[in-house]
Amino acid sequence: MVHEFMDGEARKRSTPVKAARRLPFFSRALSERNLAPGRHVGPLTAGRQHGVALPVELGAPLAAQTGTSQVHQPAIPAPEETLQDALAAASGIHNGLRARIRPFLKRSIDIAGSAAGLILLSPLLAGLAIGVKLSSPGPVIFRQARYGRNNELFMALKFRSMYVAKQDATGVAQTRKNDPRITPIGRFLRKSNFDELPQLWNVLKGEMSLVGPRPHVPGMLAAGKLYEEFDTRYLTRHQVRPGITGLAQVNGFRGETTDPYHASMRLEYDLQYLKSQSTRGDLKIIVMTVVNEFTRGSGY
Repeated sequence: MVHEFMDGEARKRSTPVKAARRLPFFSRALSERNLAPGRHVGPLTAGRQHGVALPVELGAPLAAQTGTSQVHQPAIPAPEETLQDALAAASGIHNGLRARIRPFLKRSIDIAGSAAGLILLSPLLAGLAIGVKLSSPGPVIFRQARYGRNNELFMALKFRSMYVAKQDATGVAQTRKNDPRITPIGRFLRKSNFDELPQLWNVLKGEMSLVGPRPHVPGMLAAGKLYEEFDTRYLTRHQVRPGITGLAQVNGFRGETTDPYHASMRLEYDLQYLKSQSTRGDLKIIVMTVVNEFTRGSGY
């Protein structure tokens, strides 16, 4: 029995022991752990190192699921940038609304102002009409074709201030100081600008506005040449309705345009009005016109 027991022990020692079968990634993970005790490699990382696809755990961080070290999140703008964008958007909306409302508001002021003027000034208008009729033979109202908005012609109305036989229906021959064509009452009308009052009817009809570039006759001359040849921007002033008064007039540029400087400055003020026109600006021009023209009088 002793020999049998010793033979059995010898056979056990001579029989090779099979190594435990391990998955590749667990083997490598354990090897790395043994080689580097301070470094722990989890099963997910070890599996990916061996190309083994493992199921994604619900609720796991995105970086752990994708194996990336950084998570790309949408950029959140700074509060200052957000505020600036909001203010810019609000300003754009405000300007857009103002651009849409302004034509309606301007037309409403024109209708109200012209209607009120015709009613309140009716005694003055009647007296001036009688004076024109008695001063010289001819019609009380002088009608002349002038440029309106978009270069459309309309008949502008004025109290007649010249002798019928001497007046120029085309308007190309500009009025000068001490012009012999002007009647005695016509001098008073032109100096006080009362000759323009019938244009309140043009405003009420929508052919003119209370404030805007003054309406010119076709073929208007500037420094001895056609205005559109003198300055190619000339026709741009016709983008709006012409006015009884305007920015150029309250700044002293009215009357003759034979001088290049005055002709240029009249156009510059007209173009400036197109760029900066506003309801507040129109009201200011109306007040300045009343003060400058009706009280001191600068026409001729």
